[in-house]
Order: sequence, then structure tokens, then C-alpha cells
Amino acid sequence: MRLAGKTTFLLFLFILISPLCAEDVPQPGPEGEGSPLAEEPTPGEETIEESPIDDSAFFFEAPPLIFEVPIFEIRSFDTIFPGFSRIQRLRAMSKEGLRRSFVKDESAILVPNPDLGIDLLGSVMKKNPSHLIEALAVVPYMGKEFDLLDIYNALGRIEKIKDYPVSLNNNDYYIFTESTRIESARNRKAIPDPLPAVTLPFSQTMYLRLKEISFGNLFIRADISISVYGITYSMTNFTDVRYFLVPMMKAERFNTMIYLEPVKEGILIYSITGFYLPGFIADRVNLTPSINRRITIFTNWITDGLREQEMAE
Repeated sequence: MRLAGKTTFLLFLFILISPLCAEDVPQPGPEGEGSPLAEEPTPGEETIEESPIDDSAFFFEAPPLIFEVPIFEIRSFDTIFPGFSRIQRLRAMSKEGLRRSFVKDESAILVPNPDLGIDLLGSVMKKNPSHLIEALAVVPYMGKEFDLLDIYNALGRIEKIKDYPVSLNNNDYYIFTESTRIESARNRKAIPDPLPAVTLPFSQTMYLRLKEISFGNLFIRADISISVYGITYSMTNFTDVRYFLVPMMKAERFNTMIYLEPVKEGILIYSITGFYLPGFIADRVNLTPSINRRITIFTNWITDGLREQEMAE
């Protein structure tokens, strides 16, 4: 029994090993074909080794992927700000737009449809401002209908901010004497504006230096976020604001948030500005008219930037 078992094992081992060790002996063909020398590649000729594994086992043909793009429909002014009176609507469509200042204990009046998620006021109130300004305007279409890329490129013209005056006592004067981008919050080297973009980023942060006649250098962090319908542009001071070297406003206590959306009537520009002043300063200095004039500059800067996009077309 032991010998029979051993014989059976050796027979099984021979059957298993034989195919692995077998080798086809090349047969000589005409003109030396099949000989080992004939099978050597000529210089410069590439050889392709066949894989013993069937590669097709690792691939399969999948059905094409089809994504259904949602239908985008431009919204109307009334969809975003429902319930406005005829006079409010007409004023929003005028060059001056709607503007109102209030303090933290009062409620805003220019409130978008809460179902749309455009909550600028909630974001501004996180900085605990003492004074606020709400503004709303619509820039009508003229040569073309604007899109989000037009808005984004209009916001990119930082060097142009200084070119917009304000009117005071029937005289025009320039509040900003310089406006430029800077490298970062720490490296305040001036850098030029980039060329107009051809694609939209999801979000972006840039740093600005605005030099003005009253407060000297203002260092601003500008954050851009893009949604399906519009662009939100936030401007916050990341250093103290001083008036002739006297600290007027601490860092991170001034915030302007601007929401821009192409609507059926034009480009909607809605903004909330909040800033904090200690009581002893607020009792002596009324900064609201001064901030209002700067909001006017930003609105005119954006409007002219959009008109430049029309002319480029």
C-alpha cells in the first residue's frame, strides 16, 4: 500500500510538471525560418512580448454616461424682492437706486426672498456692527445681456476704483488717490490687475490697498464666491482704520457684502455694509455719510466695468 501510494504521487507530480517544462522545438523552414538566428530581431526593430495573461479579462465596455444639465432660467427682480411697491421698484431701477442707513437695533427693509438663501444681513451681523447701510440698484442692459463672467471681470478692475469721484456741494472730488492689489496680507507689494478671465473660479480671495484722503491706507481682504445665479463680493478691513493716526475702527469691524445677479431687467446690485464704532466716537463723528459716498463709488465702479464688457462685445 505504501509503495502504491508513492507510485500514484510520483505519477501525479509528473503529469503536473510536464506541461510547464514542455517546449516547442522550432522546425527549420524555408530560408532558415524557425532557426534561433532567424528569430533574433534586426537592429532597430522592436519586439513585442505577448503576455501570458488575457488582458481582455480586465476590460469591459460600459454604457456611455449621460448627465442631464438642469435648465437655467434667469430670474426677475420681483422674484428676488417680492412685495415691493411701484415707487420702490422704480427707485431701484433709477441711477441712484435705493439706499437706507440704520443702527443695529433696527430692522432692514430691503430683504430678499428668504427662500433664495441670499442672506447678506446675517453674514454682516456676525461682525456685530453698530451701524449699517443697505442699498439696492439695477443696472439695465443696453448692448448685451450680462452673465456671471462679465460681473467677475468688472470686479477685477481694482486699479480703476481711484478714477471715480463723488459729488459734494456740487463739486466732484476723488476720495481714493490710489487703488491696487497687493500680494497678501503680510506682503503688501503692489501687483497689477490680471487680464480679463475666460473662466470662472468657484471662489477667490484677493488683498487690496486703497489709499484715501481721510483715512490714509485701507487694507482690504476681498472674498469672491460664485453660486448658480450670482456672485457675492465681500470686502473686510484686515488692519485698523485710522483718521490722522487716531484709531477709528478696529480690524475686521468693517464689512461690505455685495450680491450681483443677472436678472431679466438688468444686473441686480444688492449690498449690506456694517461697521462698528465705539459709543464715544459715534457720538462725535457721523461716519454714515462718509461710508455712503464710498458705497456710491463702488456702485459706479461696478456699473462702468459692466459697460466696458458691453463695449468689448
